[in-house]
Amino acid sequence: MHLSPIPYEWCHSPFESLKDASGNIVSHGMMNIPAFGIIALLSLLLIKGIKESAFVNGIIVIAKVAIVVLIIVLGWGFINDANHLPYIPEPTKYVDSQNISHNYGGIMGILGAAGVVFFAFIGFDAVSTAAQETINPKKSMPIGILVSLAICTVLYILFAHVLTGLAPVDFFRTTGKEASVAAAINTFMPGYAWLGKLVTVAILAGFSSVILVMLLGQSRVFYSMSCDGLLPKVFSEVHTKFKTPYKANLIFLVVVGAFAAFVPGDIVGDMTSIGTLFAFMLVCAAVIILRKTNPHHPREFKTPFVPLVPILGIIVCGAMIFGLGWTNWLRLGGWLFLGFIIYFGYSKKHSKLQNPSE
Repeated sequence: MHLSPIPYEWCHSPFESLKDASGNIVSHGMMNIPAFGIIALLSLLLIKGIKESAFVNGIIVIAKVAIVVLIIVLGWGFINDANHLPYIPEPTKYVDSQNISHNYGGIMGILGAAGVVFFAFIGFDAVSTAAQETINPKKSMPIGILVSLAICTVLYILFAHVLTGLAPVDFFRTTGKEASVAAAINTFMPGYAWLGKLVTVAILAGFSSVILVMLLGQSRVFYSMSCDGLLPKVFSEVHTKFKTPYKANLIFLVVVGAFAAFVPGDIVGDMTSIGTLFAFMLVCAAVIILRKTNPHHPREFKTPFVPLVPILGIIVCGAMIFGLGWTNWLRLGGWLFLGFIIYFGYSKKHSKLQNPSE
């Protein structure tokens, strides 16, 4: 059975447009309905319960990892060594279809690319927010996060090596674009069209699993903040049957769904990456500060080699933020300003830590 593709205007944001070979605009985006639909389905799944969410996420992870391994194994024999020469290109500038300049090649290109692909790794820290719903979190949490992080990093490096070896960089810029992986397989791996179709499933599954974990983590973070008085009580209200913070998930469905529907995916991804990187810097700084100010507090998870590890974390995250460019710095500044308004306008006044009697 062949399904007709979704019209361009209903799978892209209003800020995106489709151009022909001459550069003329042939269609404008209206709303990304598939993206909104995925957010809605995953939000409703999280309301249903953590066990159901974990089961679905497990199936998604198995499917996408299996397809990634297939691409690495089958695609290795199609690598064109010329595409890897030089492995690190000379530093240049690349202007995308939105007329935004990006660093390519050299150390700045590496940092910028690392900041972009960091989106694929942010699910690991979100897992820690579900510690309250984990059996023996003191043991299982560190092992689960570190082992899965190591495996995924190795797979990511091998996958990137194969993909960049299949096609030259201009192919991804001009031909592949949003469907670069499938296009590269269909063009440079003859006889493996079926794998190109599976890739689309893997990519959809990959994004869905990250979104699921992030929505889970965000609702639990806001639940804890609400219990501490930093946010309104609506974020800590639990469903009588499902025992989940359902109102928080419904609010995220609306807010995150609006971003998914009306903001370009690359911008949303970069905003997510830079926000998480900055949060990691704050966490690293907090580890150093708390070790000095409260050294005897019991710690279930203890960072080794303090302050060396936190300092290295701050430097690496800061370097990736620097590589993401000024447009993302401005967006980060805007979100920080909004956060300050919420904190000084509501959270500080209602904090149970500062007002124990409330």
